[in-house]
Amino acid sequence: MILLSSWSGGKDSCFALMKAIEQGGEVVVLLNMMNENGKISRSHGIPLELLQQQASKIGVPLKTCQATWANYEVKFIETLQNLAVKHKINTAVFGDIDIQAHRDWEEKVCQASSLNAYLPLWQGYRKQLVIDMINAGIKAVIVSCNTQLGKDFLGRQINFELLEELESLGIDCCGENGEYHTLVTDCPLFKSPLTLPKYKKVQHENYCFIDWD
Repeated sequence: MILLSSWSGGKDSCFALMKAIEQGGEVVVLLNMMNENGKISRSHGIPLELLQQQASKIGVPLKTCQATWANYEVKFIETLQNLAVKHKINTAVFGDIDIQAHRDWEEKVCQASSLNAYLPLWQGYRKQLVIDMINAGIKAVIVSCNTQLGKDFLGRQINFELLEELESLGIDCCGENGEYHTLVTDCPLFKSPLTLPKYKKVQHENYCFIDWD
């Protein structure tokens, strides 16, 4: 498999890529969808500089694409098609676990780009997947979360203690439903850990974010 990683910068896309590489895949490019101004990622609110750091640590190029929610799908397909030709990709790897609508969309955009959609985490037990991520050496911190968790959870590392806290609060350990999002700061794919800038914690409507300096 010649792989494109649909790279959010978070734990699930990272673990999916690790699994795909274990299965013999070769990653040649990371793709991240950015907001309209191209400064932060649309899903996780991660600044471009940190995404570029991650790509540099892995040793592959990062392709970003600015999009609104309205033109997201069109832009995604267009970018997939261009990258498939440029890098001779045959497979796109995604980190989704069990939300069927997400898988349906990923298969749709891949079909439009003549690519295979590969979801190595699919139908895994959510808590066990996070345990496996931790044991595999993925270090990640929460960069956004809902107000049920609140600002105090921002910046916290995903570890076994945190999993127990999430369970006690009735929060899905994996955050698959958007309860929280993460930034991978180190993992076996990286040559060295990320260097993180200072940040402050902010809230926009019903969601809390790290605002990086």
